[in-house]
Amino acid sequence: MRVKRIVSIGLCLALGFVFVGSVSAQEAFFKGKTIRITVGFAAGGGYDAYARTIGRHMGKHIPGNPVIVVDNLAGAGGLILANQLYRAAKPDGLTIGHFIGGLFIQQVLGKPGIEFDGRRFEYIGVPTQDHYATGLSRESGITSVEQWLAVKTPIKFGGIAPGTATSDIPRLLAATLGLPIQVIDGYKGTSQIRLAFNSGEVHGLNNGWESTRSTWKNEVKSGKLVMLLQHFPTRHPELSQVPLDIEFAKTEQARKLLKVGAHSLGPTARPFVLPPRTPKDRVQILRRAFMATMKDPEFVAETQKANKEIFNLEPELATKLKEILQ
Repeated sequence: MRVKRIVSIGLCLALGFVFVGSVSAQEAFFKGKTIRITVGFAAGGGYDAYARTIGRHMGKHIPGNPVIVVDNLAGAGGLILANQLYRAAKPDGLTIGHFIGGLFIQQVLGKPGIEFDGRRFEYIGVPTQDHYATGLSRESGITSVEQWLAVKTPIKFGGIAPGTATSDIPRLLAATLGLPIQVIDGYKGTSQIRLAFNSGEVHGLNNGWESTRSTWKNEVKSGKLVMLLQHFPTRHPELSQVPLDIEFAKTEQARKLLKVGAHSLGPTARPFVLPPRTPKDRVQILRRAFMATMKDPEFVAETQKANKEIFNLEPELATKLKEILQ
């Protein structure tokens, strides 16, 4: 028994030294360094806001307390950033990308221009599960889905690019529910869509409700943006009077397409990822720091104040989605 106890104590001490040594080594690595979070959309939108808020708090949870800066590389709905992160970013734990998870379904559908394999990124985490919702401008005169189905002129939606909810979900609604919609792609982010919305250039928006209620606060509060549909398995508590898209689906195929093409995007909509081949110990440290940030009282207070199903997609549904989204 004494021998076993001595061996156990020795093993614990050895493991403790290894752990302390590992933490110490990583502290030495991150100390004095700068971590860069690059956002795949223009400044002023929801992705940018999440990254900048997280960046203000996450550094104190990383050994060595590195500085975190945020910049933007907008273009092609985040595809430019995703490709660059995959092909060219140095896998040292100092470069983090933040783009829309909808690009992963575009990979499955064979979207031209994709140069990454989403399964090879190192994932740090997602700050929230997006609850996607669609709204129209008050000026459109449409206040219900039934009324919308009856209009003859397509409603113009501001879109970023295929692979983003701003573009993909409106196209899905047109194909599955028969809603008259015209998607205008090419905006650099939801902040630019907001400008186009307020100028009357477009009259429709699909976005995560969590982002909309914050970055479109004035439009929501004034009633200029009227929420008409939700794209999630259940209604959001703050949108209890707004119906689900699936309630208007007439066929089983339409229901399946909505579940895969819209509902499944929410949990992975806002990934923070590292390049492939980033050292595993640094990945784990950044994951722990990310999770600690989500529970950080100062971070939570600031957010309150500011107010792998896809890769197993059935071939038949993949073909149909490709038809709709590309």
